[in-house]
Amino acid sequence: MTEQQGATGAHTAASHPFDRVAIITGGGTGIGRACALALSDAGWKTVVCGRRRELLDEVVDQCAADSLAVTADVSDPTDVDALFAAAVEQFGRVDLLFNNAGMGTRPVPVDELPIADWMATVGVNLTGSWLCARAAFAQMKRQRPSGGRIINNGSVSAQTPRPHSSPYTATKHAITGLTKALSLEGRDHGITVGQIDIGNAESPLTAPMATGVPQPDGSIRAEPLMDVDDVARAVLYMAELPADTNVLTMTVMANGMPLVGRG
Repeated sequence: MTEQQGATGAHTAASHPFDRVAIITGGGTGIGRACALALSDAGWKTVVCGRRRELLDEVVDQCAADSLAVTADVSDPTDVDALFAAAVEQFGRVDLLFNNAGMGTRPVPVDELPIADWMATVGVNLTGSWLCARAAFAQMKRQRPSGGRIINNGSVSAQTPRPHSSPYTATKHAITGLTKALSLEGRDHGITVGQIDIGNAESPLTAPMATGVPQPDGSIRAEPLMDVDDVARAVLYMAELPADTNVLTMTVMANGMPLVGRG
């Protein structure tokens, strides 16, 4: 069941011909939270989506501009439809979708991973992104002025896998294909689609990296982390480009992480 709650605040950015409205999935913590706050500080009306109501309420309370919290499971088509309906009912349109919601699995050998874990990861990371993009396309086509932007969170796993990560890696590689297909399809409708691949942004999900995570050579090593606000600035940059300009793919990563090199 989808629930919603609004909160209001003062705009801090220059006025635009119409209010800009952003939906951020996975917005209760980490990257999603930082991006919701950055967009709000820039004057965007924000719809913050996630599964844990109390975390969403905390984000909404900190937003500088009008905001709305919606609890939803992005892998559920009914919840996704309700999410977009709530956004349009409250704010009248959708100009940005940040497809950020995601999950991973325990780092165990593929033959030891429960099938249910694979299905859940595909459901959130891939099906959820597709469902939200589908709903965004429908709304962006019919609103006036029409058009908008979608930013997919691909992760650096869309480029290079970690050990024992087949569900997460497969879905993030699939996000790259989804981004390119939707970018092409969106051109005729003024819908711009790009992807941000993020590596080692400091959040509850990446906390174990500070103490040590498995490496391809079998060792356990700590990895550098970067401030999540740096990711938020990158997403804001992509979001505020003019409609005829796109960042198709961007990689933002902790500079010292071992992505660039041989494992």
